[in-house]
Amino acid sequence: MQQKHWFLTLLALLSVLTYLDRNAISIAGIDMTRELGLTEIQFGWVLAAFTISYGLFEIPTGLMGDRFGEKKTLARIVIWWSIFTSLTGLSGGFYSLFAVRFLFGVGEAGAFPNMSIAVRKWFSVVERGRAQAVILMASRVGGAITPFVVIPLQMNFGWRTTFFLLGLIGIIWVILWMLFYKTRDVTSFEKTDSSWREIAHTKNFWFLMLFYYCYASGVFFFISWLPKYLHQGRGIPLEDLTYSASLPFILAAIGCLFGGTLSDFLIKKIGITWGRRIVQLVGLSLSGLAMLSATYTDNLSIAIIMLALGLAFMDITAPVSWAVATGIGKNHAGAITGAMNTAGLLGGTVASLGIGYLISWSGDYDLPVTIIGIQLIIGALLTLGIKAES
Repeated sequence: MQQKHWFLTLLALLSVLTYLDRNAISIAGIDMTRELGLTEIQFGWVLAAFTISYGLFEIPTGLMGDRFGEKKTLARIVIWWSIFTSLTGLSGGFYSLFAVRFLFGVGEAGAFPNMSIAVRKWFSVVERGRAQAVILMASRVGGAITPFVVIPLQMNFGWRTTFFLLGLIGIIWVILWMLFYKTRDVTSFEKTDSSWREIAHTKNFWFLMLFYYCYASGVFFFISWLPKYLHQGRGIPLEDLTYSASLPFILAAIGCLFGGTLSDFLIKKIGITWGRRIVQLVGLSLSGLAMLSATYTDNLSIAIIMLALGLAFMDITAPVSWAVATGIGKNHAGAITGAMNTAGLLGGTVASLGIGYLISWSGDYDLPVTIIGIQLIIGALLTLGIKAES
């Protein structure tokens, strides 16, 4: 097995852990809000605390990776977020929980931009779609296994113990990373004379930012609100949530791998611009249609399937987006991917908060899903303004 594939395996394991840690609160949130006496709006703010801080620190931590290297930066990131994952289990009310999740987001910020730096250094242009797909597929595996990990732990030991154990797993990963990962220089072809600020002033960059805002708004519905939507909006009992909450992430994992592989294949046939663009355009369009379809059926099984397909089609576009951002940024890949993910986290923050307010105002759990579906279709059209660069 080539050395770069061992490193990709380590990155994939980290990607699993990022989503296991961040999704755990959406599962634990049902018992957590009951025990701590939180309202839906307060829980929305707790979810938003993570996305706000994550978004604020994405670019600075991406710049750290560009300057100091991805190895040390990722180690710092995982140690920090593992500590605050564990501290989540000590929260006693809204304010302490908000503060801990804010600091948890500070810690996790920069994880994916720094993983992208590693991908850029170890994989060629025509391999990056698949490499990014493996990393993002792993994140969805993390989302898929979260109910199987968190629900049994929560039911047997309580939600607090769950966060203690997840923090410990992160520290174990850091030890493996520092022992085995090696840094690598890149060729002059993979560098640009432009500063990251000059790149950030291009139209190409801003279309990518707007696209990712729309994409991530949809993703954060699944990360933050899916269990509550299924339990309180669709009436599924807590003990039956395991499979229905996992299915979207299982299909999303397949979607990630398919999207990255397909895009790498297409750039050899039709060029890099349309090879990347067509996957994003079609994927996000189908995702929006699937989300809208889920709200127009009373059949619970069909609704769950359509939601799952919505995330799967959504995530067909994810590895392509990261490959595009890495190609645009080159030696500024940490800063540019960090900026793109900041736009996504802004979308996630608006979604996390907005869904809570919409549900409290209207009492309708389908209304936010409808809005997200429309937004995804708008995002698909924005891909026509994005030109990938080799």
